[in-house]
Amino acid sequence: MNAYVSLGSNLGDRAGNLLLGIRGMLDANLEVIRLSQIYETEPVETFAQPTFLNMVAELRGSTLPRPEELLARLLRIEYALGRIREAAMAPRTLDLDLLFYPNETSETQFLNLPHPRLHQRRFVLVPLNELAPTLFHTKLNKTIGELLEELEDNSNLNLWRP
Repeated sequence: MNAYVSLGSNLGDRAGNLLLGIRGMLDANLEVIRLSQIYETEPVETFAQPTFLNMVAELRGSTLPRPEELLARLLRIEYALGRIREAAMAPRTLDLDLLFYPNETSETQFLNLPHPRLHQRRFVLVPLNELAPTLFHTKLNKTIGELLEELEDNSNLNLWRP
């Protein structure tokens, strides 16, 4: 099994930020093996702000650092690209969320695996379903495809056409 990371940006050069996030993962010795398409999505669970570009990256599981170290690398990439965490759900240059890590679950202050809200978010499930529709969510006992079919989030999501 491989790891999956959600990427999102709604400030500045959104597409450039996603590209820099992918480049940051490669520079952090993470083996990015597949990318979903890019989607333009409306912000959910937050106040009015610019639309997002979202996608999912698949990382080769056999070459990964431990989950906590992987998350630390992702946070360093966000910081290097100007992410400032002043308020929850605020606009951001880059957001990197660790969705799944091979054969790992975690519920700590620092790390929750699988990501605790991924099954509630169209902007995560649609690109993740592109890459791994049969990936099994062990806590919910359903595949990504099944979670997408049952999703109640009706937020706007369109394939991004630059």
